[in-house]
Amino acid sequence: MLKGMDGDLLPIGQFARLGRLSVKQLRRYDELGLLVPAYVDEQTGYRYYRPAQAREALSIGLLRSLDVPLAVIGQVLSGTAGVLAGVRDDLEAELARRRRTIRTLERVMAEGLPSTQIRLVTEPARRVAIVRESAAGPQDIGRATSAAVARLGTGAPGLPVQLIGLFPIDLGDPVPVDVALVTGEPVSGAELDMLPGGVFACATHIGPYDQIPLTTHALLSWCAEHGHPVHGPIREVYVSDPATTAPEQLVTHLMIPLEEQS
Repeated sequence: MLKGMDGDLLPIGQFARLGRLSVKQLRRYDELGLLVPAYVDEQTGYRYYRPAQAREALSIGLLRSLDVPLAVIGQVLSGTAGVLAGVRDDLEAELARRRRTIRTLERVMAEGLPSTQIRLVTEPARRVAIVRESAAGPQDIGRATSAAVARLGTGAPGLPVQLIGLFPIDLGDPVPVDVALVTGEPVSGAELDMLPGGVFACATHIGPYDQIPLTTHALLSWCAEHGHPVHGPIREVYVSDPATTAPEQLVTHLMIPLEEQS
């Protein structure tokens, strides 16, 4: 105990055992202002804590075990309401991503590394209405694509056949996502444009949209093997209506231009 101070002060090592945290963690939390010692000796720099702070230390340990970020833990300890809802949403999104990854891995386990029949097709130029979205990263492309489709207002049966997704070859953070509706008529909130024609390497993907990267891999591999420089964007031509078609039966044509488009 320290002379001249209250008799309930505990040195950092003893408090670490009481609060079930390491000394290194306590020092880090002090630097972040998350769990500040009750007293710091100016000469030695030793940190001392009160037993009453153990509840706070244990709470930090509990929240960290639940994958709550330190910045959010500070808000929880300060009494900010509702901050844990965002953490829950992030965990649910990560869980959904993991489940999609498992489904894709199971397909590779069942069918082997992706290989599909590639054909060359010649496409005419098409007048389209385009909407643009931005995905935070590759895992956010599905959401951004759905948002773009919703903005086009193509809810009527049959219209998804005329939808074409446009995606860059190299996916970074963020990822620009364009969805085009084949039409010569103005669409509210969309930009009328001309989608270039030309010769394309084409592969057909049958199955859920989140497994399209497997077919994209096969298409890119074919282009590399045949010495075709890869230019973007990659086109996804949505043949099926996901509102009336089971995910395992969705048909999507993937197309990569074999000549640079202007």
